[in-house]
Amino acid sequence: MDNPFKKILHNEELPEVLKDKVLNDVAMIKLSIDIADLFVVKYPNTIADLLGGGSASENKKK
Repeated sequence: MDNPFKKILHNEELPEVLKDKVLNDVAMIKLSIDIADLFVVKYPNTIADLLGGGSASENKKK
C-alpha cells in the first residue's frame, strides 16, 4: 500500500477522505484505550470492593 501522504503537494489541502480516515483511527484508538481501562483497571477494583464489602473505598477516603 502506497503512502497517500506522499502524494499531497505542499500547497494542496488534505483530502476530506484522508482527514476522515485519520480521525476515525484516532477515535478507534481512544475507544480501545477507554475499554481497556474499564476492564483492566476499574472492573477489578469494583469486584474487589464488592467482595471486600466496600472497605477498600472507605479506607481510601480517610
